[in-house]
Amino acid sequence: MTPDQASEIVREALTLMLVLSAPILGASLVIGLVISLAQAVTQIQEQTLAFVPKIVGMAVVAILVTPWLLTMVLEYSRKMLSGM
Repeated sequence: MTPDQASEIVREALTLMLVLSAPILGASLVIGLVISLAQAVTQIQEQTLAFVPKIVGMAVVAILVTPWLLTMVLEYSRKMLSGM
């Protein structure tokens, strides 16, 4: 394996990790923004009010995108096991 091939494998792995984590992190970002706006408007500063909806939203998104996530991981695995 050449250094170029190794760096390509690492680059693809890092890109795959970013792509796989994007939907869940995006959901957390959107839910956090909405909760923060609601807290600013109502002047309620309760930490659990932001934590619980984020966890529930992230779990729902994770369940919804699981088939897509598995497809991406399986494609990457097949590519790695076939020798690129």
